[in-house]
Amino acid sequence: MNASPGSAPALYPSVITHVRTSPRQYKLTHRTYLWLIDLDEPPRLPFALRPLARFDGRDHFDAAATDIRTGLEAFLAGRGITLDGGRVLMLAHARVLGYVFNPLSLYWCHGPGGELRCVVAEVHNTYGERHCYLLGPDAADHADVPKEFYVSPFFPVEGEYRMRLPAPDERLAITLHFDLGGHRKFTATVRGERRLATTGVLLRAAVRHPWSTVAVAASIRRHGIALWLRGLPVQNRPRHRPQEGMK
Repeated sequence: MNASPGSAPALYPSVITHVRTSPRQYKLTHRTYLWLIDLDEPPRLPFALRPLARFDGRDHFDAAATDIRTGLEAFLAGRGITLDGGRVLMLAHARVLGYVFNPLSLYWCHGPGGELRCVVAEVHNTYGERHCYLLGPDAADHADVPKEFYVSPFFPVEGEYRMRLPAPDERLAITLHFDLGGHRKFTATVRGERRLATTGVLLRAAVRHPWSTVAVAASIRRHGIALWLRGLPVQNRPRHRPQEGMK
């Protein structure tokens, strides 16, 4: 597996922090690692390491798509956007030992001249559903979008997300705020530092965070139970209608 500084694929050992400010204060911190890959040049791992990192079309967008880029471009085409062969960088968890759960995958979508045309935020919840937000960040990498998808059982499907989504370079610094009724209810941050996607770096990450994607899903459920035991009311989950080109 080869990589060079400032390129994809890369690994980002990361700290993910969730802070709830209302209706009760609560904070969780989770350590993991994320991949940054070029969808046209996914990592080529030695055969023995392939169970530690797979990137399958079935895990993103339309599960019937042959690969991730095909699913992404179908989603964009339904919204009048074409990339004309431009580069797409994806930040996400890989499928590890046959399992993957990505609460948030991000796609920086470029035109053939390298200009950023859009960012797509793909969200999965623990009910097996997914939803994508099409974003047009400004010059400061900020993007706002109405909430349209049931994620936490303690927040309704209303309000607004305010995000800062700079493309990862030597550092990863993603911030997502959730505002409701003019008040900040929740903030999530992802902070990490780039590592070359070498065999040694992947092995060290896998040893430090075994079954990393299982750990993400388990952490979400564990903290959800803790909040429920503290008396937070559960919001009704509306029926989610799959987006066009997605199942």
